[in-house]
Amino acid sequence: MHLESHIATLSEKHQKIDQVILKEEHRPSPDSVILHELKKEKLKLKDEMQRFKQTG
Repeated sequence: MHLESHIATLSEKHQKIDQVILKEEHRPSPDSVILHELKKEKLKLKDEMQRFKQTG
């Protein structure tokens, strides 16, 4: 149960970052540094979710 809760939390964070990325990409002058950092964080979350799914 705890593992599923942790994965759900990570998934929510992943979705929120995805929304922020979309907003930034649609701005008149997107900040490439911010986008890079957001995408890096999103990938870290995805990797962490995959790791927990494999161990669970």
